Amino acid sequence: MALSQSLQQKLLQKLSPQQIQLMKLLQVPTANLEERIKEELEENPALEQGEDDHDDQFTEDIKDEFDSSNDDEYDLDGSEDEYENIDVSEYVQEGDDDIADYKLRDDNYPDEEERKTIPVKVQTDLHDSLVEQLGLLNLDERMLRIAEQIVGSIDDDGYLRRENSAIVDDLAFRQNIESNEQEVEEIIQLIQQFDPPGVAARDLQECLLLQLDRMRGEGKKVETAMLVLEKYFEEFTKKHYEKIQRGLNLSDEGLKDVISYIIKLNPKPGGNVGEVNKAESYVVPDFFIHNNAGRLELTLNSRNAPDLRISEGYKEMLKEYDRGSKKDKRQKEAVLFIKQKIDAAKWFIDAIKQRQNTLLHTMTAIMEHQREFFLTGDETTLRPMILKDIAEKTNLDISTVSRVANSKFVQTEFGTYRLKFFFSESLSTESGEEVSTREVKKILSDLVEGESKKKPLSDERLTELLQEKGYNIARRTVAKYREQLNIPVARLRKEL
Repeated sequence: MALSQSLQQKLLQKLSPQQIQLMKLLQVPTANLEERIKEELEENPALEQGEDDHDDQFTEDIKDEFDSSNDDEYDLDGSEDEYENIDVSEYVQEGDDDIADYKLRDDNYPDEEERKTIPVKVQTDLHDSLVEQLGLLNLDERMLRIAEQIVGSIDDDGYLRRENSAIVDDLAFRQNIESNEQEVEEIIQLIQQFDPPGVAARDLQECLLLQLDRMRGEGKKVETAMLVLEKYFEEFTKKHYEKIQRGLNLSDEGLKDVISYIIKLNPKPGGNVGEVNKAESYVVPDFFIHNNAGRLELTLNSRNAPDLRISEGYKEMLKEYDRGSKKDKRQKEAVLFIKQKIDAAKWFIDAIKQRQNTLLHTMTAIMEHQREFFLTGDETTLRPMILKDIAEKTNLDISTVSRVANSKFVQTEFGTYRLKFFFSESLSTESGEEVSTREVKKILSDLVEGESKKKPLSDERLTELLQEKGYNIARRTVAKYREQLNIPVARLRKEL
């Protein structure tokens, strides 16, 4: 095929590096914003952290400053004209940036000096705890290495899900230790005596039995509970209590006592040790909403965003260059470098302001849309709301609203919620009114909580009750909402 040349005209949309960084910055939650700012401070010497100062009018200042700011771009192409004609007048004006452009601290949080006095919790994870307990066993060096290999194979939740044969192979290939499955099993049984109870179990049944074994001295009920788990474990998990009662000749009261022992056991023994506990997490809210005599007040959490400003040292360098008469090539190269760093610092400061303004603008629209909920805390008052609704109110793109809602939290008088909690589809009632699916889920949850646990409500019955309340809903939709609420089927909700 012959080569040819052609002239084409195309219209393309491209995101600048600054726009991409701004979108990423918008998505960062408050808990991680401090780390992102530290990275920028390390990369750009022209950017520095100002003196800590408090400002009660933080939210209003952000609004006013951003509305009055321009959208100047600080792009440098390094061209010859730019190199020869260096204008530093806009950088050396007296009084600029002497005071930080915005305040990102909150009076609700302590100063840096006070924060240093707060003790830090030191934690030990499950693996370290088990290794320490290995020192209590009288093992030779070879056996200790085998035990350490087994401990290293235990998952974060405390289970040993690796076969004995696989551990033997690991010892041979990685440790150059010849062993056998019986020897490995003997050491596993020693490790199973460690704390927390139930550690190093191969499955849930063994984990619960190990914990009950530690309670043998508490009476016959423990023995019966162990018998239930040994012989009727599948029936117990499926709540086929009648089969258990017939097989062990237990009364209703006797079975209740057995179940009370079993449900107190920990199905994940490693989950409560040190940093491995994933259930224990701390949420840093990005917004605060207060009800001031029926008037909702929204504030931003600015705890992790320090005061930022342009370095005085860099501005002094430009002033010296401007005052000097002799400007050689080396000085011009240094000034170009300084201008680039100052422009990057200015852009980052503006990006932080724009981030704060966008967050505030979007959350204000959400607060107004769900005003009844923020006043009462009643989930049934939530209105249908999708990303498009907020995008139309704020004149922002749907993708921008999505980035704001992602991984952000708001603290209210009724608890702390993810912003995604307030977004839901609509469902029509018999009267034609559109209600939030969140409202239907709340009613569904209340119906399940108020049911008789001896005879739980089936999905068909739940559908009938919701339809009686005026909600046009199908059984499969009820099943979907029940699963989203982590509510098991009626059979598994049954209690004696």
